[in-house]
Amino acid sequence: MKIAVIGAGAMGGATVEGLIKGQQFKNEDITVSDPSQAVVDKFAKTGVSVTTDNKLAANGADIVCVVVKPWLVERVLKDIRPELNPKKQLLIVIAAGVPSANIKEWLGEQCPPLFLVIPNIAIAEMASMTFIVPVDASEAETQTVVNLFDEMGHTLLTDEQHLAAGTTLASCGIAYAMRYIRAASEGGVELGFKADDAKKIVMQTMKGAVELLEASGMHPEAAIDLVTTPGGVTIKGLNEMEHAGFTSAVIRGLKAGAK
Repeated sequence: MKIAVIGAGAMGGATVEGLIKGQQFKNEDITVSDPSQAVVDKFAKTGVSVTTDNKLAANGADIVCVVVKPWLVERVLKDIRPELNPKKQLLIVIAAGVPSANIKEWLGEQCPPLFLVIPNIAIAEMASMTFIVPVDASEAETQTVVNLFDEMGHTLLTDEQHLAAGTTLASCGIAYAMRYIRAASEGGVELGFKADDAKKIVMQTMKGAVELLEASGMHPEAAIDLVTTPGGVTIKGLNEMEHAGFTSAVIRGLKAGAK
């Protein structure tokens, strides 16, 4: 099986890195197409096939993955439309806010079974939270795409109506998590740690929190109760954050992103 990734910017490049680290494709069965020669040269060193011609990349691929900015999707799809084979290919579009109805209109009868997919940049480290919306795809075709992205993290099959919410919760959400890491690290510096040490402390603490919740299945609030002794420093710190609107700010940020 061969896969073509058209567009190797931040998200596309991260996807290619995940594919290279995975076991489903040999490097020579991955084709990367990007207009930037620097990007093409970068991935050529990994042994994947590279080109600046989107049509060439799409031709012959079993899975065509278009990962470009939303305003470029129409132009790219119309460009590769003659090379698409609805009977032999699957089409994955990774671009926030592009409706499936528009894609089907742009491609007409040349539209293969379609998947709207939203991963996050942790896909490069096989740790993405990825949302998948099948459009006119069979159960077997859907399983193929789920297996592809499951290898690079976790997936959730959803409907198109919830894709924007998934985008802000996980794709944008990884930036929100990193902003907390930055804020807590700066706080650590104010508390007397060196910047690099503060960052390591915060990152390991977040990793520990995630692993604890995954292993125990506890609700976050139940886990919080384990470390909030009456009159202790943890509850004082939490309450001070809540007085500043911590939970409300997170929820408002997520809702703003979903708009």
